[in-house]
Amino acid sequence: MSALIDVIDRLSGIEAGSALAQLRLQRPDARENAQKSFVALFWPADSSDVSVVERFAVAAFVAGLHREAIVTDFYATELAGQGEGAVLVKAITAEAQRGATEGPYGQFPNGPLSREDRQGPAYAVVDEVRPVLGSRLSAALVHAHRLVFHPRDAGAGALQALLDAGWSATGVVTLSQLVTFLTFQLRMVAGLRVLKAA
Repeated sequence: MSALIDVIDRLSGIEAGSALAQLRLQRPDARENAQKSFVALFWPADSSDVSVVERFAVAAFVAGLHREAIVTDFYATELAGQGEGAVLVKAITAEAQRGATEGPYGQFPNGPLSREDRQGPAYAVVDEVRPVLGSRLSAALVHAHRLVFHPRDAGAGALQALLDAGWSATGVVTLSQLVTFLTFQLRMVAGLRVLKAA
């Protein structure tokens, strides 16, 4: 996909000149910054800490966890177009389906918020898929799942698991930014689709 096409418009099915397109143009800074974030995360000047394949693989996984078929297909297609990424699509899709659940889960420190504590399933890549994904990407999927469904449980031990799998500190930050951006993007797309259908 061209980096010049506004990805939120595309994923939301917004046509140029439509009422929704005009609505989005009323917030030009927000629209432009969202697109700049997308370009920076998926067409980075430096991908040495997180490869483009890893970026699209994590994106397809996160979209799959949210059960957003159009967004999942978009990122899976982009992943398949990245050469060696094509062999990962089936495994990423299966892992996203297996990891999808409801949330958020986790525990707050003892105090008034503790009444909102909620136990939930922990995610791990299945053994037969780990050789396909490799240790780095397997650890990245566990990290992404934790940020989506167990954000309260993302502590030092979880970050150390990424470092142990070969991620640099910069790579860990980039992965976390990627998941955060995708969560924002998915919510924007879902909201705009609701408005389009109204």
